[in-house]
Amino acid sequence: MVLTQFRALKEQQKSGFAVLADPDKIAPADMHHLARLCNNAGVDYLLMGGSLLMIHQMELCIQRFKAESNIPVVLFPGSPAQVTPYADALLYLSLISGRNPELLIGQHVASAPQVKASGLEVISTGYIIVDGGTQTTVSYMSNTTPLPADKPDIALCTAWAGELQGKHAIYLDAGSGAKRPVSVEMIQKVSSNIAVPLIVGGGICTPEKVYDNCRAGANIIVVGNAIERDPMLIKDMAQAAKAGNEYVLER
Repeated sequence: MVLTQFRALKEQQKSGFAVLADPDKIAPADMHHLARLCNNAGVDYLLMGGSLLMIHQMELCIQRFKAESNIPVVLFPGSPAQVTPYADALLYLSLISGRNPELLIGQHVASAPQVKASGLEVISTGYIIVDGGTQTTVSYMSNTTPLPADKPDIALCTAWAGELQGKHAIYLDAGSGAKRPVSVEMIQKVSSNIAVPLIVGGGICTPEKVYDNCRAGANIIVVGNAIERDPMLIKDMAQAAKAGNEYVLER
């Protein structure tokens, strides 16, 4: 169970490394190569999803990846159309940082029959968009205002609200293409004060940032855009997460 793994990472104060693949930006034919890179680097999870899904090839991408890898595939859906039983688990995202009722509960009601029938492991996730210095696709598509990047207390109170509502995990996301990632201060503030696993993504473009996020308390570190530009970063970033875990264990 993926959630059991997430909780173990939280309990052990460790980080897993996840590669985010957008099926609009990667062809099914490239998934074999991506799988081999992830296998060789020791990647923990493949997240699959996008904000738009203009090209309907997600299921084929997942099938091609799973033909080469046993790494769990976790859906990171931008809409109910991105739910498929070919994955292993689903981040059932509720946008708790915004006030758009469709993304708080509306789309969940519409998608519930499909999700129930899918057989997927469902991980209820409190999704928090953080200002990454530019308007990202996710902030535009969600029609919501991101949390201020320099207000970790607001992020913590939002995360607490999600935790108190029974969310299985909290996701801090600066958004795809963010100029700056979620700050170390915000990660530390949230991670040290919640009991559920913390996922962090958006704007993480170097192994050093992966390492810093690991030390700050992120339990799953998600990288997408940087790897789209340079897939060879996968190995260096996965190693940075492992180095961060070793630092935590040695403290």
